[in-house]
Amino acid sequence: MPTCVLDSSAVLAMLFEEPGAEQIEARFRGAAICSVNYSEIVAKLAERGTPGAVITETLSALNLDVRALDAGQAEQAGLLRNETRDAGLSLGDRCCLALALELDCPALTTDRAWAKVRIGIPIEVAR
Repeated sequence: MPTCVLDSSAVLAMLFEEPGAEQIEARFRGAAICSVNYSEIVAKLAERGTPGAVITETLSALNLDVRALDAGQAEQAGLLRNETRDAGLSLGDRCCLALALELDCPALTTDRAWAKVRIGIPIEVAR
């Protein structure tokens, strides 16, 4: 059972050694990530000019527990829209939360806006 679900911002903060990286690293082993958030990480690295082969190698070395978004999680992410609208959460953010709800474990992010969200699971903001 995963210890937490990682938002893409948490993984990126760790990779780029940003504030909160130590806290994220401490929770990294045993964490899961939604495939949507994994895609966001790939996109951000590509946007920064990282070659595809390096992205693949870097993410492979992290040995992430990537969970495919299923129909139930997709529905839950859609249903979370109203509850998270005021905090400005994106579809990717809601997919992360949907997986955390399904796994009944905390979500770990660096996005401070998530601290406003109350959906029945702990949300940890690493900054």
